[in-house]
Amino acid sequence: MKRRIGWWGLSGLLWVLAAGAGELNWQGSWTQGGLIIGQAPPGTRLELDGQSLPVAPDGAFVFGFGRDAPPQARLSVAFPDGRREDRTLNIAPRQYQVQRLNGLPSKQVTPPPELLERIRRENALVDAARRQELTQPYFQSGLAWPTTGRISGVYGSQRILNGEPRQPHYGVDIAAPVGAPVRAPADGIVTLAEPALYYSGATLIIDHGYRLSSTLMHLNQLDAKVGQRVRQGEIVATVGKSGRVTGPHLDWRMNWRDARIDPALLVR
Repeated sequence: MKRRIGWWGLSGLLWVLAAGAGELNWQGSWTQGGLIIGQAPPGTRLELDGQSLPVAPDGAFVFGFGRDAPPQARLSVAFPDGRREDRTLNIAPRQYQVQRLNGLPSKQVTPPPELLERIRRENALVDAARRQELTQPYFQSGLAWPTTGRISGVYGSQRILNGEPRQPHYGVDIAAPVGAPVRAPADGIVTLAEPALYYSGATLIIDHGYRLSSTLMHLNQLDAKVGQRVRQGEIVATVGKSGRVTGPHLDWRMNWRDARIDPALLVR
């Protein structure tokens, strides 16, 4: 039996392309940081900006747009009955918060040279975990908040420290006490479980299939291990204040391929 796609926080926009023998439909946020979940007739082939999009045997597919995605993308569709469609997708721009801080000690702006090799090594671990090719559409479970609390940081915001732009914040920060449960936001496979990364502290990555993943950062305790299958709502860790933070919270990030997705657009 086909599982229902239940991404309740999506915009609810439903677009149907081509009637008759088959349809392509999807819902999502057509904006920078947005994610699109769709369903196609089994056997449909898709390309986004000239790159192949995997389609599950039951026709499910997923794609998304990064923080600074261009205003348009091109989708090519080849239906199993031989029909073809080419569509221009319009992507709405967003305004992001910018904070300027000056007069900071240099060690608070740039990590010391002796730590750079460690940071490069850890970044490679994270990158490898996000590049795994899982062909099970676990994302069909839907998405839910991994913990609850005050939103203390938003997607896309950026700090300029001593005049130097820093990397934007690609997640949503949820303030919660140390030890609060952290649950899997969707079904998936754990691809990274590291107890002490320099920036993100104890970190967990869950792959939801087809290069869509969640990263849970600054944790206190890891309750899941690499290779473990987890279900949406299952406790996988606890909130902490590990890594480069000023207080306890969960930093929840999502990636589709190399695009950083805004988790707050996906949940109600």
